[in-house]
Amino acid sequence: MSTIFSKIIAREIPAKIAYEDDLCLAFHDVNPQAPVHFLVVPKKEIPRIATSTAADEPLLGHLIYVAQTVAKQEGLHDTGFRIVINSGADGGETVPHLHVHVLGGRPMAWPPG
Repeated sequence: MSTIFSKIIAREIPAKIAYEDDLCLAFHDVNPQAPVHFLVVPKKEIPRIATSTAADEPLLGHLIYVAQTVAKQEGLHDTGFRIVINSGADGGETVPHLHVHVLGGRPMAWPPG
């Protein structure tokens, strides 16, 4: 399956990249919902968090670690940020490739939806 995120990872579609390693890519959202909004996407295509397996546990932890690392780079570490993972249609998922949203730069409301 090829998604927009797979194409960004393959550099077929340009993106403002904030971080990359062997496991994932972090890039700024083209439709930001906060002053700072970036995505952390695994290079391994996992359709959604609900389809991840026990074998994916190290990768899932890595995605969260990278999210907070890039949040620090983006100046969000001290003021705070929100991490969101949508799963399935009712969860707001629009791209079937697991991705972590990181939003910050303004106070976040609750409930989020």
